[in-house]
Amino acid sequence: MIEIQTLATGSTGNCYYVTDGVTPILIECGISFKKIQRKLNFETLDIAACLVTHEHKDHCAGISGVLGAGIRCYMSRGTKIAIGINHHRIKTVENKKQFIIGTWTILPFDVQHDVAEPFGFLLVNQKGDKLLFATDTYYIKYRFSGITHLMIECNYCQSVLDLNEQAGRIHPSMRKRVMQSHFSMENVLEFLKANDLSKLQEIWLLHLSDTNSDEFLIRQEVARATGKLIHIP
Repeated sequence: MIEIQTLATGSTGNCYYVTDGVTPILIECGISFKKIQRKLNFETLDIAACLVTHEHKDHCAGISGVLGAGIRCYMSRGTKIAIGINHHRIKTVENKKQFIIGTWTILPFDVQHDVAEPFGFLLVNQKGDKLLFATDTYYIKYRFSGITHLMIECNYCQSVLDLNEQAGRIHPSMRKRVMQSHFSMENVLEFLKANDLSKLQEIWLLHLSDTNSDEFLIRQEVARATGKLIHIP
C-alpha cells in the first residue's frame, strides 16, 4: 500500500512524502528542510532519498538542508549542473534507466519543460504498486500500464487562461510560456484517456495555478473521465 502526503504544492514550493510502508522518500524539496521536519512531526530519520524533477526553486530550494540531513538526492545530470551544487549525496540518474532505492524500483523519464533536463518518475514497489509522478510539463509522450497511484500536474484550464489574457490579467508572452511548460486540464484529460487506468486507485492533481485554474471544474471533469478518487491538495 502506498501512502502519500503533500507537504507543499504550487509556485511557492513543492514537496511530497511517499512511502510503501518500508521505504519512505521525498519527491521534490522546494521548501526548507526545517519546514519538511515540522510537517512530518520531525520523523525524518528514515527518509531514504529525495527525487528532484528539475532545477526551478519551487522544486529544489531546500536541497542544501536535505543533503545536510544525510538524505541522498537523485536527479538528471542536467538538473545537477543547473542547480550548481557539488555534493557527494547528489546522485545523477539517466533517462529511462531504472535504479533502486530500498523497496522501490524507479524509472526516470523525460518530460517537456523550459529547463535543462527535467524528469518524471515511475515508482514500483515490491508488491507491484505503481506510482507515476509528473509535474511541470505540457505533455507526456509515454504510455503506462498498471498504474495504481497517479500524481500529476494540472496547472491551468485553457478557458481560464484565455479569459485572463483577454482581460489583461496576464501578458500574451506569459500565457505562451504557461502553455509551453505546464500541464493543462485538457491535456491531463487526454493523458488519462490514453493510459491504462484499470488498476488506478487514486489521482493527485498537483500544482494548480492560483489564477489560471478552476478547482471545481478540474475535479468535476477528471471525476467524469475516470470515476476515481481525486485529491487536490
